[in-house]
Amino acid sequence: MSDTAPVALFAWPPQAAVARPVAKAKIYAHAKPTAAVRALFVQQVESITWAYKLAPETINLSAKPEVPEIEVFEIALKLPDVGHAVLKCIDKAIPFPILFVLRYEGHSQPIAAYKRPSDAASGQWMVGEYHAAPWQKDDSPSPRPGLPVALDLQGLYEQLLRQHLPVPARPGESLRDQLDRLSLLSAKQTAAARLESRLAQEKQFNRKVEINAQLRTIRTELHALTS
Repeated sequence: MSDTAPVALFAWPPQAAVARPVAKAKIYAHAKPTAAVRALFVQQVESITWAYKLAPETINLSAKPEVPEIEVFEIALKLPDVGHAVLKCIDKAIPFPILFVLRYEGHSQPIAAYKRPSDAASGQWMVGEYHAAPWQKDDSPSPRPGLPVALDLQGLYEQLLRQHLPVPARPGESLRDQLDRLSLLSAKQTAAARLESRLAQEKQFNRKVEINAQLRTIRTELHALTS
């Protein structure tokens, strides 16, 4: 775990505190996970706490159809990692956007996925890929920042979620466009790693030249996606 500057961990408003334990059985009842996912819960999760509720009645920001409220869930871990299938199961059980804070041996890590109502099915939610900010010591001397200034809960959610992303937004870039760019970036990074592995194993000179050309193209595309 690296002790980096605070990222995506906020001084949550005390009036938004809930501090209510969430039983795994309730998650199972709503999400109906497979036996394999239940096993991950048993192996990895010590406890789940509904820590804060960011809603019109708690932080005086108006709700929007895509973001009626935002939940902050703290998960105490038995191991220094958690399967994304576990987080997706909790997201499936709770019909609101969730920001997770993982807790392990005096450290915290924020992780979240972009969650929005389905365009196709009423009452269903779409959950994207999970993005985690670095682990941070709980006793860090740096004070945690307050919530970003926003006009409504949707604007607040987008700002909070952007703090989890490894590549900053471009001027005027929407959250969806930023996430699409990150997905493409991840795919290109995987392709580049695969080519580098092939290059290291290739014996024929002509094939090495060809793979190197492909690598140069992908690296140019990676630079464009991150600039």
